[in-house]
Amino acid sequence: MLKRIHVNQHNIRYNKKHGTNKPVITVKTSKSNDYGHEVNIKGESRVIYSPDKPLSCGAKVWIETKAEVKVVNKENRKEKTLGHISLG
Repeated sequence: MLKRIHVNQHNIRYNKKHGTNKPVITVKTSKSNDYGHEVNIKGESRVIYSPDKPLSCGAKVWIETKAEVKVVNKENRKEKTLGHISLG
């Protein structure tokens, strides 16, 4: 499953203005949007700059990967792994 990872500039500004710690990293798939403070990519990825064709959210730079991705959200202390295939 393709994952697109980008930084949410709105949340960075919000955190600075309000002294909060909202997650600023978004991981988008065809099934969900997940938000975190940290993302670990467990394989190959590529960084894309596309100013003429941004993502629907407006991001012009993002990372694409089909590898397993672990999203860490320190706000609610949750971790989620995307793209993990369990054989068993």
